[in-house]
Amino acid sequence: MSPRADQPKRRRFTAEFKAAILAEYEAADRGERGAILRREGLYSSHIIEWRKAAAAGAQAGLAGPPPDRRDKELQALRARAEKAEAELARTKAALDLMGKAHALLETLSESADRPPRSRR
Repeated sequence: MSPRADQPKRRRFTAEFKAAILAEYEAADRGERGAILRREGLYSSHIIEWRKAAAAGAQAGLAGPPPDRRDKELQALRARAEKAEAELARTKAALDLMGKAHALLETLSESADRPPRSRR
């Protein structure tokens, strides 16, 4: 058992939650603001921090913890997959074009081997 096992866990809030509560808090009358804080189990210090972050334009300040290493890997893999799909589409289009060109050249070659028809 770790030394902090009996202590409460720290809560983490999403950016959407912070923005929603901040908007609700700002729109509420002075008497209703305390009720919002009690309902959500928040302190006025939370609102002060979130307001500062929003005023500074720091959406990252409202976002919470930085993205995980797996999220970055997933994003890189998606980019590679999109690039591979685009390359595959180009390759298919080139092969299709080459097939049509080959068929056209065969048709022209066959018609060149035949004696010309007389015009009557």
